[in-house]
Amino acid sequence: MSPAHRARAVQPIVRALATGLRPRVPASPSPGLVLTSTAAVAWATGGASPAIDRTAATDTVWLAVPADPAAPCTVITTVVEAPRLAAETPFAELGWPIVAVGWSDPGEFVRATETALRSEAADIASDGHPAFGIDISHDVLARRMALTEPEIADLRSLAADATTAVEGALRAWRPGDTDRTVAASIAAHAESVGASTPVLLVGGDDRLRRFRHPVPVGAVIEDVVMAVLVAQRGGLHVALTRYAARPGAAAALADRLAATRAVHAAVLAETRPGATGSTLMAAIDAAYRAAGYPGAWREHYQGGPIGFAQREFEIAPGDVTSPWWDFALPETVAMAWNPSVAGGAKDEDTYLVTAHGVELLTASTDWPMVDCGAVRRPDVLLVTDGKGD
Repeated sequence: MSPAHRARAVQPIVRALATGLRPRVPASPSPGLVLTSTAAVAWATGGASPAIDRTAATDTVWLAVPADPAAPCTVITTVVEAPRLAAETPFAELGWPIVAVGWSDPGEFVRATETALRSEAADIASDGHPAFGIDISHDVLARRMALTEPEIADLRSLAADATTAVEGALRAWRPGDTDRTVAASIAAHAESVGASTPVLLVGGDDRLRRFRHPVPVGAVIEDVVMAVLVAQRGGLHVALTRYAARPGAAAALADRLAATRAVHAAVLAETRPGATGSTLMAAIDAAYRAAGYPGAWREHYQGGPIGFAQREFEIAPGDVTSPWWDFALPETVAMAWNPSVAGGAKDEDTYLVTAHGVELLTASTDWPMVDCGAVRRPDVLLVTDGKGD
């Protein structure tokens, strides 16, 4: 979908946030809100402008959203980015003026926001930026988890491209290749379709058995390789994990992988709109016990909602005092589960969860699969002569 189409679809949600604000001073009207984080800006603008610094929490593009629904949003950026945004984004089509500020003084962004919303920073809401007086970051995150139809279409497209990148690289893997060779193949394919790789892990053999997060280090892989990818495009994220191995190495890992798949299937059965962090955590705990690995969830992240972050929040028992612990999943939420057990076994994919059921987004089209109760899960790609069989 085009960024303009996505932005129009999400505008009623963004505008509802701005018009529904409670002002700091009850007798005064709320001026509106400003979105400053890379994730929130991507959400509200339809992913119109890829982040310049992919590691930055605060974007070089801000969106000032007035409480008056008849007033246009204002795009605030630097003099460096303004010409590109004017030429290559749909902001003019959307009726949003672009205000350019100097690149050297971050305070200019704040002052431009005050001008756009005709208010002092202390009275303006934001997605957590410390310069503004009202923090509605929780509300922004909660609203953006409920995906619109254009976002779902883009998520499906990204998931297909990410799956192709990972599975293609593992099909090309030959015993004796390094982990960096596999990682480079995945990254190259992702970049060729306009996606970035905020998480890219490739490891094999002894490093796979020893480390949950085997970052590529140039190690030669002879017997078994695992590739983990979180791909991002237009602000949206998907995640998946796949394996390739010689038959002997695959057999040695089979029981552990079967356990992770069983956990995955059990938790997936409880994943539906209305489920909460507490109910899902209980399902995770019970599933590990049933699989013969009681308490193994303590050893690694388990997953959670995915969308405009690689996980919007993690399902974890430490969240019992967090608002997310009893947060009910909305309809049309994306979820990525990644149960694992020690010794190199992990099972991960991304799903769309709706009232109609669970849709596997990172679906394999030509990959070995294995039955796991009511679902089928990706198996290990067997390699005998250096090419996938």
